[in-house]
Amino acid sequence: MNKYHSTPLFLAACAFVVPTAAMAEQSDTNSLNHFSFAARFGFNISAKFKNSGNLTLNPNPRRTPTGDRYNYDNGYVYNDVSGSVDGQTWYWGYDNSASQVSGNTILMSRSSVGASVSSTGGNDSDDANFGGEFTYSRELGKQGNLHYGFEIAVNYMNVALNDNGTFLGNALRTTDAYPYTPGTTPPQAPPSYQGNFGGPGFVIGSTPISSITTVIPGGATITGHREFNADVWGFRLGPYVEFPLWKRVNLALSGGLAVGLVDGSASWTETAFITGGGVARGSGKGHDFSVLCGGYLSAKVAWQLSERWSAEGGLQYQLLGNYEHNLGGRTVELDLSRSIFVTLGVGYRF
Repeated sequence: MNKYHSTPLFLAACAFVVPTAAMAEQSDTNSLNHFSFAARFGFNISAKFKNSGNLTLNPNPRRTPTGDRYNYDNGYVYNDVSGSVDGQTWYWGYDNSASQVSGNTILMSRSSVGASVSSTGGNDSDDANFGGEFTYSRELGKQGNLHYGFEIAVNYMNVALNDNGTFLGNALRTTDAYPYTPGTTPPQAPPSYQGNFGGPGFVIGSTPISSITTVIPGGATITGHREFNADVWGFRLGPYVEFPLWKRVNLALSGGLAVGLVDGSASWTETAFITGGGVARGSGKGHDFSVLCGGYLSAKVAWQLSERWSAEGGLQYQLLGNYEHNLGGRTVELDLSRSIFVTLGVGYRF
């Protein structure tokens, strides 16, 4: 072949190579940006109600001969017709002399629910919480096969607690000791002794000389309905590095700042049955908005389906701490301190 015939072929080859190189460079330039949308499944997240101490003891239905309610579980003590100006009263009553007479005192007790009682039911840490995440990343440079840049993401998750469980809690029993004159004998009971407002009757001190509160483990059986619902909006920002694992499969690692916006509301109604005491009831509702800050670590694998599109799956570890707030008289705790998220979605490069 002479030089005249080879020249057109050479020019044709140049015409092909130059645009191809330019297209490759342009393709690199156009692939610096990356969008992805993924379903997000959260684990190791728990929610529960705490602190039942504000349950109000129902008024004792029992009445004195004058019509006043019993002010103790096992009796009553009121000022008598004289106003008890002398520090004594005959307007009192009790149920059992064998258990309520101690030395030269009459023991009166009332019960309540311990303040630290928490529900055992709720949103368990093994339950999955569903949501989604949108991520944008921008490549800033590369070293060999290693690409690096930054990413920013916004995500959403709903946490719901609907608890109708029954659980045991500690009860508190406060015992007051009222003195009586040594050498005298209080009326026998049962049957229960009931002194009158106008008297006369056996006289005891109108104010206690001592008061002791004891804890009864498991002494309160609590039933009811509790609801908590929170919309959790999250934001992530941090650097990333990406490198190939094998053909068409890349691994990206990232970490940085995480922020959570918790918009929560709760309502509850509970009844506590106290061993040897009365019945306590309470209800309430409330709403709160809080901001939590922490950090995250992430690993994501991308399988390139085409030049632009990829299928992606990832694992995130996030530390946002605990959300805890009093909503209508009951404390709700949402534990986001060691959350784990699994993501599955698609990505697009441009």
